[in-house]
Amino acid sequence: MLPALAATLALAACQSPGAGRPVAHPPAAVTAPQSAVTPERVPACAEDATVMEGWNERAPPRRIHGDTWYVGTCGLTSLLVASDQGHVLIDGATEAAGPHIEANIRALGFDPRDVKYLLNSHEHYDHAAGLAHLQEVSGAPVLARAPAVATLRSGRSDRSDPQQGVAPSFPAVARVETIADGDTVRVGTLVLTAHATPGHTPGGTTWTWRSCEDGRCLDIAYTDSVGAMSDKTYRYLDHPDMVAAFHRGLDTLAGLPCDIQIAPHPGIGELFARLDGKDGKALVDPQACRRYAEAGRARLEQRLDQEARGLKP
Repeated sequence: MLPALAATLALAACQSPGAGRPVAHPPAAVTAPQSAVTPERVPACAEDATVMEGWNERAPPRRIHGDTWYVGTCGLTSLLVASDQGHVLIDGATEAAGPHIEANIRALGFDPRDVKYLLNSHEHYDHAAGLAHLQEVSGAPVLARAPAVATLRSGRSDRSDPQQGVAPSFPAVARVETIADGDTVRVGTLVLTAHATPGHTPGGTTWTWRSCEDGRCLDIAYTDSVGAMSDKTYRYLDHPDMVAAFHRGLDTLAGLPCDIQIAPHPGIGELFARLDGKDGKALVDPQACRRYAEAGRARLEQRLDQEARGLKP
């Protein structure tokens, strides 16, 4: 760990009370500043869009719960976790989406310069390409686990990435600092914990934190992608260490404190429908991370079986 992070990154995960129960004197939810402006109306996202659509379309910014706000696009998640002493921003989406994320932060009345850290789920174009712009407007460092650092600094994947052959390059991030599995990022009352969940990429990282609103505290899990996908040459069976790490990450996901599960693509898990309570979908679901991990494990086993039978890659 870098010395500069020693004061803000603790090696032990935050201990929290039982899921969803009020705690004694919980931190108050951060309200959007009174200086919030009313921008041009941002159209609602298409309800029938696939997870591959809407990546560069600005979504209306909105509160998820307590100090956690959605500031991403219609197809790619970006989250602002806010406190009175500074904020944390997770994921930068595409290069074109970076300015949309900035605009959404400003539309809520927050100042991008108050963002103290930029975090990342994994080192692919659709989640990291906007980070360079967001770093420029905030001045904040990007924090990432070691396997992702070189890719974020160069904007190019290497052969450790199963999708290297099809992964687009993206703007290099000038300032990237290394964190480890289990490290916590602290800003004011915020405590976000990094969990190693590699497999989709080597540097895949899931983030968890606790968010309170009106005395109700919930555990939020921003769960990294768990798709076992590759280019035309990478075989997971040729990389047993990666497969073992993939399984460990899925075990981690299944056991996370998880009242609200959010994925890097909002369409996975139907985040917008859950926020609106449409079709009986609930935002709070303590079993969501377990189901997400089980689905990822089933796809991984299917992929390994296809490779063994010569059907993939």
